Amino acid sequence: MCSSWVVLVFCLGQLCADQSLKPQIAASQLAANNPTLTTVTLEKPFCMFDSSLQPNKSYAIYLYAMKESASAISSLVINSSKPLDSTFQQTRGGQLGPYKAALFNVPNCVSPPRLADVGDINKVSDVLKQYLFRVGDDGTCLYDPNFLGICNPPLAPDTTYRFKYLLLDTTEGIVKDQTLWSDPIKTRRVKLPSKIDTWPGRRSGDMIVITSILSVLMFLLLAGFLASVSSVVISEDSSAETRRMSQTIQQSEPKPQLSSERTT
Repeated sequence: MCSSWVVLVFCLGQLCADQSLKPQIAASQLAANNPTLTTVTLEKPFCMFDSSLQPNKSYAIYLYAMKESASAISSLVINSSKPLDSTFQQTRGGQLGPYKAALFNVPNCVSPPRLADVGDINKVSDVLKQYLFRVGDDGTCLYDPNFLGICNPPLAPDTTYRFKYLLLDTTEGIVKDQTLWSDPIKTRRVKLPSKIDTWPGRRSGDMIVITSILSVLMFLLLAGFLASVSSVVISEDSSAETRRMSQTIQQSEPKPQLSSERTT
């Protein structure tokens, strides 16, 4: 059903034509360093579900996540018009199938956030919160026995995920619409010191550390040597000046006359 839909999607403050209905990774202008090791920032589904919204109804958006390695059979998120209620723990972090990662209100397509306000330090946080959602942003919910909401724990590094939005009619508790699964999105890989590219020479990470330490020590030794030389030069200059002053004083003192000269 969804695969044939093409809509105008709100994108970076303008209307982007011919965008398939599926979650999009956030633009780099809005989310730098995305994805990270354990998070993926997505654009919220602005204007995606407008044709499915009816007056006098309440709606919400569910976000599902699963690992790319999960089978296509297990990728369904609807069961008899009801949304899948699987959790991060039940699916082994998306390994066995989709899990519910978030629940939020339907974004307001009529009055979307003004991306021009991103440049305003007093408004940027609120604008980004309205426009983006960060998957994997909750590092404590798995270990909090009192947590009752939808858990959005960190994703696995160096792992490929897919994401899907679902429109829920909260009045009747049934699914009204859904997007396609997103394109594969891979979290970043932990870079071990031994794997650091250290061109030129391609030295290992350990060698870089050792070289840095030796460079600092060499600098300290050089600084100490220069300080010692300066001290010796200053001391020699001081001694020479003292000798010159002594000679000058001696030359300026009157010489005593001899007794033979006085009689003459």
